[in-house]
Amino acid sequence: MNYLEFKLSFLPNEDYVADLLAAELGQVGFESFERTEAELTAYINNDDFHKTEFLQKINDFKYADDIQYAYSEIEQLNWNEEWEKHYFKPIIIGDECLIHSSFHKDLPNAKYDIVIDPKMSFGTGHHETTSLMIAEILLMDIEGKTVLDMGCGTAVLAILVAHKGAKHVTAIDIDTWCVENSIENIQKNNVPKIEVLHGDAELLSGKSFNIIIANINRNILLNDIKKYATCLGKGDELYMSGFYVEDIPVIEQEAASYNLALVNYKEKNNWAVVKMTKTR
Repeated sequence: MNYLEFKLSFLPNEDYVADLLAAELGQVGFESFERTEAELTAYINNDDFHKTEFLQKINDFKYADDIQYAYSEIEQLNWNEEWEKHYFKPIIIGDECLIHSSFHKDLPNAKYDIVIDPKMSFGTGHHETTSLMIAEILLMDIEGKTVLDMGCGTAVLAILVAHKGAKHVTAIDIDTWCVENSIENIQKNNVPKIEVLHGDAELLSGKSFNIIIANINRNILLNDIKKYATCLGKGDELYMSGFYVEDIPVIEQEAASYNLALVNYKEKNNWAVVKMTKTR
């Protein structure tokens, strides 16, 4: 399968702008991103690219004044090799959780050591939404509970939850590549209590969880909050990220319709994570 490689430049040339732009492009099929000093490189399966959707995202993007782009077709790459050469570095979050790839050496000790070979999946801990969610997980009481990781990506969140003593973890993603990568990473981390499923929130019918974590994007979350709520009992918790601070009111309003109350939120570079509880 061939891919399109996009080189995007923008002003201001800031990391937070690149992250916001990557999040927007991820909503129209872009699967992997690489940040350099000068630009953002984005990859999408040739068959998934729709120029009208792409141009709409570029034209509607409000955090940059001038976005220029060029693209070319490339053959599928060795994504682990590309990440090793260009981007993925070990990261420690909350002084407790070390995330690194199998090719990293001379690593520090940490309470939770997670191996992630990301390939094209999104979620190594470097993005604000993933690091925000990891910080929340480090604070959670998870021992003996059932947990759902919705939009699992690399399964980094599911793996951390399993390390913290969850009774059982269900990890779901709509992307087949993410499902395959999640299974590989789960095997690397020796956490067999995680079940990986391919699909969307329609798979949740009849299931129940004590904790749901969903790091996706605003529109999907708004569409699926009702389904999350049906899986939770009174006092159970829902954590959501993948949206901006200014999106919290509309998220809160939709959640309230299904007896989910906002407990608190945290932010990082305008990205947000919210904690909610089921009230009845």
